[in-house]
Amino acid sequence: MDAVLEELKAGIRKFRTDVYPENKDTYVKAASEPQKPHALIVTCADSRIDPELITQSQPGDIFVTRNVGNLVPAYGEMLGGVSAVIEYAVSALKVQHVVICGHSDCGAMKGLLHPEGLEKLPTVKSWLTNAQAALSVANSLASKDDRQSDLLRQLTEENVLLQLQHLRTHPSVAGAMAREELTISGWVYDIGKGEVRISEDGGRAFVPVTIEGEGK
Repeated sequence: MDAVLEELKAGIRKFRTDVYPENKDTYVKAASEPQKPHALIVTCADSRIDPELITQSQPGDIFVTRNVGNLVPAYGEMLGGVSAVIEYAVSALKVQHVVICGHSDCGAMKGLLHPEGLEKLPTVKSWLTNAQAALSVANSLASKDDRQSDLLRQLTEENVLLQLQHLRTHPSVAGAMAREELTISGWVYDIGKGEVRISEDGGRAFVPVTIEGEGK
């Protein structure tokens, strides 16, 4: 017996018996109407990231694509799945906002910091060249007193900012932004704290999304 498959089947059964009945109207509506997501979220393939849960989105609310390191190759560099998703989301679905979402403890960012660990992962190593400039910036901003965790945090942020730059090179995005039909932002999700910090309006600073009473 395939134990992992059986675990997945158990989850499906729970969905059908507990989750679906309570949200049937939402699912029926989602299936009977064309999808109209208001946002595209480009995030990491890391199994600890759940964009729908983090944003408390319902079926049809957000369009999501995931890859190692939440990377967006500059237009023309590596035309493929990520580029196709962006073009479809912006030009066909008319999303109004695009998010690049990085996260704490990112294995891809650790791979950039320690490339020797990627020798047996040549495809991953090649893919991460799309984040190489972020590593250069993070290293240039680092001080000799920085801990490894400080450098990882800096690199994670710089990578999100770099991918936002890459995002702007895509014709569909550039056109929609010029028409003021699309805005973009960069996020960093802290898995352990449940905190999301956001860089918006072209700024470099990542500001936490606060809740009522927080910090008092």
